[in-house]
Amino acid sequence: MSAPQPRKSYVVEHMEPEMGAWSTLEYIAIASEVSVTGGTFYLSSLQPSLAEKLPATLQAVRDEGKFVATTKDVETISDVPKERVCLLDPQATQELSPEDGDAFDWFVFGGILGDDPPRDRTAELRKYGYAGRNLQKLQMTTDTAARVTRIVVEEKKKLGEIKYVDYPTLKVNKHESTEMPFRYVADENGNPVMPAGMVELIKKDADKSLDGLF
Repeated sequence: MSAPQPRKSYVVEHMEPEMGAWSTLEYIAIASEVSVTGGTFYLSSLQPSLAEKLPATLQAVRDEGKFVATTKDVETISDVPKERVCLLDPQATQELSPEDGDAFDWFVFGGILGDDPPRDRTAELRKYGYAGRNLQKLQMTTDTAARVTRIVVEEKKKLGEIKYVDYPTLKVNKHESTEMPFRYVADENGNPVMPAGMVELIKKDADKSLDGLF
């Protein structure tokens, strides 16, 4: 009988001095989903002022014990050997696979993944020397990247077995729509899985660029 696998830890290094509404909704979604499976979500490298005063909705989730917010970086908080840590890196040559759930205990993401156009946010994390894995070529939001990683390493599905929605179009009002330049996981009805409140946020701020929502 094989030994039980350690609970997984998911780390997003928040690389901004502030936190916008978009990121707040993404982090709430990640925290909620990871806690359901018994994993731990770390929001790391926060500016001290931000760690002390998170957006109220995110702080409420923190108060429920669903994630850890810290000013420390992943190198400091990880309590496993470096070879047990995986960096989700768009430039990595190897795809994430179900077998990586056995090889790694910690999975690290460089927020904000969902930039449009993409910026190489992960570059700052390569200095730690973690093994890198990619989630294929299409750009994902941070919560989608965490969701896909969890499905692969915990549910043991291959990347190619997951159903996606690429570049979905959201109807903003009777006359306008906007195309989201990202890949999302598809729900049972074929709709993109987004954080609660995200569609409303996009519609509310339809006159802003996506970059202004992070």
